[in-house]
Amino acid sequence: MLKSCYQSKVLEAGCDEVGRGCIAGPVVAASVIFPHDYSNESIKDSKTISPNKRIGIEKEIKKHAISWSIGEIGVVQIDEENILNASFSAMHFALHKLEVRPEFIIVDGNRFRKYENIDHECIIKGDSKYLSIAAASILAKNYRDELMKKFSLKYTQYDWDKNFGYPTKSHRDGIKKYGVTDLHRKSFKLL
Repeated sequence: MLKSCYQSKVLEAGCDEVGRGCIAGPVVAASVIFPHDYSNESIKDSKTISPNKRIGIEKEIKKHAISWSIGEIGVVQIDEENILNASFSAMHFALHKLEVRPEFIIVDGNRFRKYENIDHECIIKGDSKYLSIAAASILAKNYRDELMKKFSLKYTQYDWDKNFGYPTKSHRDGIKKYGVTDLHRKSFKLL
């Protein structure tokens, strides 16, 4: 079972992002603050949960979180500032949108750009260790997957409803045949 918090005496926000490895679409981050004694065995790293289960778990997260939010950074900004900095910007955007200001931040991964004057801890594989980070990964993944499904209605040639913008064979075949869209990351190796 995942740990409910890194520090129990403070209001702690967990952060994670999805879509860094994609060649199309935004990078999306989420932030979640749970009560420090909250537990839920269903919440795990989003990559280990089926899409249908994730939708049910999202309702639980939103019901029990003290606060939650989502931040999205589009392809123009990704291409301007690089994907790592865009990921930090998406997490900052999510933190900024929280209705409750956290006193401490835990972030999935090994790097983060300090947000305002709030202390943080980077945790490698944090989405498989802490509830709030795992919950953030679920919210971000669900949001981004739905967004890419909507985009795929306009751009049917790239299979975004299945690959969600990741560089699969069918996605790259679509680029070869139809070229790039305004949703492709021009600074990435597309082919």
